[in-house]
Amino acid sequence: MKGRPAMAMRIAELAEALGAELVEASNPEAELREGYTSDLLSDVIAHAPSASVLITIQAHLNTVAVATLAGIRAILLANGRSAPDDMRRAARREGIAILRSPENQFVLSYRVHRLLHGP
Repeated sequence: MKGRPAMAMRIAELAEALGAELVEASNPEAELREGYTSDLLSDVIAHAPSASVLITIQAHLNTVAVATLAGIRAILLANGRSAPDDMRRAARREGIAILRSPENQFVLSYRVHRLLHGP
């Protein structure tokens, strides 16, 4: 399915548009161009585009390591998952933002797609 080219959106803008909590704001002005949803971290390494936001329920240190490898700029934790302290420290060190939302991955994926690609 071909869609519109992605528009760039700053992390802080995405958080505001989603009503998501910006848990770790290492780089709120960094631009996002795409989103990727997965809980299988090997899938994220293989397929997530760089300059993207990862939508997941995987709230742990390994998620930050995978995001770093894939060039992901933000992790959006779904279902209200909390980021543990070691995850937050690693994200700060790597310059990766962490956002949190009570919404599920399906809804967040749809909303992020609409924000980055339009209706």
